[in-house]
Amino acid sequence: MLRKLQRQPGRSRGGNFVIVASRYNARYVDSMLRAATGELKRAGADARVVRVPGAFEIPVAAARLARKHSAQQAIHDPKLPPVLSAIICLGVILRGQTVHAEHIGREVSRALMDVQLRHEIPVIHEVLLLENEEQARARCLGAKFNRGSEAARTALETARVMKTL
Repeated sequence: MLRKLQRQPGRSRGGNFVIVASRYNARYVDSMLRAATGELKRAGADARVVRVPGAFEIPVAAARLARKHSAQQAIHDPKLPPVLSAIICLGVILRGQTVHAEHIGREVSRALMDVQLRHEIPVIHEVLLLENEEQARARCLGAKFNRGSEAARTALETARVMKTL
């Protein structure tokens, strides 16, 4: 006799994602965060949000999450929470009159790539290094174009690809 399949608690048909988002430049990051979580929800995915003070702190949080993901994957214990599908990183860095923003942007990019390759988990990099508030408004606050939505769609697609490898 066929039995109806029941969805396991905590397991999402759309995947399990963590969004690491900066609190700095909150107006822009919060808008990207709303767009990303909305996109994931529409896809039937579970999303957890971790907030950090600024863009520079995003990689260490992503690294900790990725390390826990790797440990869970190695154990294969069904009592553990579901393994992550991807980590989405959201932040906004606005250039000032010094090279500080350039240094932060470069090192965040390098660190996120390192986490992704070391732990073999997609790390979606939407920590934006922008020239000014006009660029931030165009990329973060728009209803039709929002880098948070793009990040979520990229995470969903990359997670699907990773399942096939």
